[in-house]
Amino acid sequence: MPNLRFALILLSCTASPVVAGDLNLKLVDAAGRPVSDAVVSVRPAGGIPEGPIRFPWPTTMIQQNVAFVPHVLIVPVGATVRFPNKDKVRHHVYSFSRPAKFEIKLFGQDETRSYTFKTPGAVAVGCNIHDQMTGFIKVVETPFAAKSDAAGTARITGMATGTAQVTIWHPLLRAKDNELVVNVPIPGSGAASKTVPLTLRAAR
Repeated sequence: MPNLRFALILLSCTASPVVAGDLNLKLVDAAGRPVSDAVVSVRPAGGIPEGPIRFPWPTTMIQQNVAFVPHVLIVPVGATVRFPNKDKVRHHVYSFSRPAKFEIKLFGQDETRSYTFKTPGAVAVGCNIHDQMTGFIKVVETPFAAKSDAAGTARITGMATGTAQVTIWHPLLRAKDNELVVNVPIPGSGAASKTVPLTLRAAR
């Protein structure tokens, strides 16, 4: 009987849920100013959980006021992104980026086109009619991803405890592939907080 009781206790410990913690990042430039529109993606110590990746925001990049909205969009691999045109002028969306080379030819106001992104990476999009229009779609393979806000903060929750590999991407980041990788210990409860300085190129 004691052996059976010990086995049941051991089984219950094994079946208990993985302890999880959160990550709070503050992203700043060389002058200490907050950096917005940086994509933070995390591979926790326990790896990426199985199952489909879903984010709370829509997989939509609108053309409005002759601009892409949002300027930076995070989507999971396999996502189909919609490109609705809310302008009175026509747009011609394209990309020459390695993860997704595509072309969506001229379409007008209140029309929508779409494209499915099958390869992870950063995709720069433009309009063949309006050179000033630029946008970026970051295709990720992890559900643990977020974009920094106007205050330069990004928060990701519910990750397994242990050292996580954190990748920071920004279109102006002065680094290979515009990415910086840092390792951050995730606590068993509460949040890890870290300020990361980024070296940015001058905007064109």
